[in-house]
Amino acid sequence: MTSESSIKPLSTSDISRPSTGFTQYCMEELERRRNSGEKFDEAAFMEAMELTIARLQTLEDEEQL
Repeated sequence: MTSESSIKPLSTSDISRPSTGFTQYCMEELERRRNSGEKFDEAAFMEAMELTIARLQTLEDEEQL
């Protein structure tokens, strides 16, 4: 659906944003699943992650208005 380039790059003011922590968690979980040897749908994982991060970033941006 969307590419990773649609995820905003971090700045120092973004460090405390929930989307930052969630992104880090997702990347660690993705690596764990890749290394587990079990089957999983990586494309679905990435799509869900990107949709969720985009929504979190939208909500974070709305709160800053």
